[in-house]
Amino acid sequence: MEIVFATNNPNKLREVQSLVPKYITLLSLKDIGCNDDIPETQPTIEGNAIQKAEYIKTNYGYDCFADDTGLEVQALNNEPGVYSARYAGPQRDANDNMDLLLKNLEAQSDRTAQFKTVIALHLNGSLETFTGICKGKITETKSGNQGFGYDPIFQPEGYDQTFAEMSLENKNKIGHRGKAVGLLVDFLSELR
Repeated sequence: MEIVFATNNPNKLREVQSLVPKYITLLSLKDIGCNDDIPETQPTIEGNAIQKAEYIKTNYGYDCFADDTGLEVQALNNEPGVYSARYAGPQRDANDNMDLLLKNLEAQSDRTAQFKTVIALHLNGSLETFTGICKGKITETKSGNQGFGYDPIFQPEGYDQTFAEMSLENKNKIGHRGKAVGLLVDFLSELR
């Protein structure tokens, strides 16, 4: 089975490739010649995932899936949420985003947060969505050099390490993207 994963993020592609069984071949946007800046203008994480999958299906004709992920911090009314990638501005710089989040949490004692990933699958003319959530908290300082995005300041429930201090294998076992991809793989396995 060959399917397009609508991403240009090499970290995300590598993470998801490690989660899918060998009978599923993932094609990236680069593989299908898509260099478009795919719109992400929806007000929700689920809406952005659907918008990206529909864009590839409509403009390139491929069965595909797309994801969108947001970090939701309880004390900040679930910010940055759908704006996670561009929280500190359009430059989408992970360090700027983390610095702003840590600054906005300085006066907060509640550091409860969750990562949420929604995958939208466009396959055989129908649309399905799969959601993965990982609960945890925001640390007071950055720690670790694995992963990407907010991983150096997110500590999942039940662990004393941030995502950035964990191996990719361990992160995938407990993480939001791993959970959503697991549901996607279960769905695709039933179609074999």
